[in-house]
Amino acid sequence: MGEFILNAILWTLALYGAFEIIKTIINIYTYTNLKSDGIYVIIAVKNQENKIEGFLRNFLFRIIYGKEESIKDIIIADLDSTDETVEILNKLANDYEGLKVTNWRECKEVIESIKNV
Repeated sequence: MGEFILNAILWTLALYGAFEIIKTIINIYTYTNLKSDGIYVIIAVKNQENKIEGFLRNFLFRIIYGKEESIKDIIIADLDSTDETVEILNKLANDYEGLKVTNWRECKEVIESIKNV
């Protein structure tokens, strides 16, 4: 009786392992065939001069040194800020290649152009 239970447990684990291997192979095959340009991150800001630089540097650090390799561009849409937010964003855009600073009207056009690709 004990040998039967041991064999049942081993077979269950073996079948589970085989199922997981097959699932992983299918996922790898599916995701490598996708034709995607990457992920676009859009951040809307308004009057955030005290917080925006720290937030973006932290966010960019996590992307650069993390595992988010598929992020193509980060689009910052300014919602008509009246403080120094836009100047800070432009300074950061000069430092980081994938950072684009626009206003909300231009952001809408960027989104439309991405949808049409």
